[in-house]
Amino acid sequence: MLGRTALSRGVTAHRLSKNVTFYVNEPASPVSRRQIKASEDHKPFILMMPWLGSRPQALAKYCEIYFRTGFDVLVVETEVKEFLWPRWGLDHGKRLLGLLNSERFVSRPLLIHAFSIGGYTFSQLLVHVSKDTQKYQELTKRIKGQVYDSLVIGSLETMAVGLGKTIFPRLEILVKHASLFYFDMFKRQTVDYFNMTINAFWNSPVTTPALFFFCENDPLSDAQALEELIDFWQKRGINVTAKKWEDSTHAGHLKKHPQEYLTTLDTFLHSLHIAPLKAKM
Repeated sequence: MLGRTALSRGVTAHRLSKNVTFYVNEPASPVSRRQIKASEDHKPFILMMPWLGSRPQALAKYCEIYFRTGFDVLVVETEVKEFLWPRWGLDHGKRLLGLLNSERFVSRPLLIHAFSIGGYTFSQLLVHVSKDTQKYQELTKRIKGQVYDSLVIGSLETMAVGLGKTIFPRLEILVKHASLFYFDMFKRQTVDYFNMTINAFWNSPVTTPALFFFCENDPLSDAQALEELIDFWQKRGINVTAKKWEDSTHAGHLKKHPQEYLTTLDTFLHSLHIAPLKAKM
């Protein structure tokens, strides 16, 4: 959860559960409050899924982008256990699905912005949606765009490397090998579920425009595998925008390439023609 110092003026935090916080852009004046109240049920919001171990100060920089343009932001965090034991991750995805279909959000359009393993969290939701696309058709229609920053993609070893770098960086090699051993020992409970989740993402029922931020030197995100995914989505008819750097940092593109990142994101959002977009980024 973002600290008080990280919150923009006029933004109120609502803690919905341990790992879910809804940040609401409150209108400035009583008059605008009344005006917005009538249409707030249809006001777009951002579903933001951060990387593992994201710090409030770092996450606040991304939330601030959307606060400035008038969006509310729903932050859904992922725990390591939900990745290590995918059945728990699927439960997490189902709870998120229920939240998005709750009275508070059911009529509101949304934009996905997922970082790193946050894409895995969204994939867990897609597993449930893919099993009954008719039931969740209205939800998929409400998703107006999707942004993926440093999506974890590639081999099982890529996932193991990711765990080492995010959980215990000082024991990275040890964690990597321990993770690979764990995945091998519990293949039916882990790898088989990973494959199901990956398949749900590649064949996602969400076909709205997508934006990918990635780089060639990211050990957690195989650039070639990501380009294959982008090509596959484009052949499915999905409008995909890709911003790739030769040299950057996993889940740190905004810090390393701020102007390019913001310009690309701003252009993408305006192409979706969704409110509120009160100001440029």
